[in-house]
Amino acid sequence: MKVAGLGFKKDVTLVSLREALLAAGGTQGLAALATVIDKADAEPLKQLARECGVPIRAVPAEMLAGIATPTQSQLITEKFGTGSVAEAAALAAAGPRARLIATRAVSRDRTATAAIAEGEGV
Repeated sequence: MKVAGLGFKKDVTLVSLREALLAAGGTQGLAALATVIDKADAEPLKQLARECGVPIRAVPAEMLAGIATPTQSQLITEKFGTGSVAEAAALAAAGPRARLIATRAVSRDRTATAAIAEGEGV
C-alpha cells in the first residue's frame, strides 16, 4: 500500500498541497493521503483527496510521536515528537514494515509538505 503523508499550515491551499505531492513523486499508485488527525478535515486536503480519488487517513498525534524520520524540523519535533509530520503520517498510515520511498518535499510557498511511504497496509 502506497500512502502520501501531508503536513501543512492552517492557510494552505489546494495548489500548495498538490505542488508538494507532485514534488514528492506524484499520485500514481496512491491508496490514501494521510495527515495528523486535527488537520484531516481541512477543505484543501479533502479537495486533493477527491482529485486523487483516494481516502484520507487521519493519524492521531500520539501515533506520530517517536516515529524516526530522515528530515527534521525543530518546531515539528517540539509539537509532535517527530521530525516531519508528512513522513511520520505516511509511515504510520502505510502499515507494518512501511518504508519511505520519497522523503519530505516542500511547496514553494512553504505551507505544505509531502512524503510517500509504502507498507503492508492496515
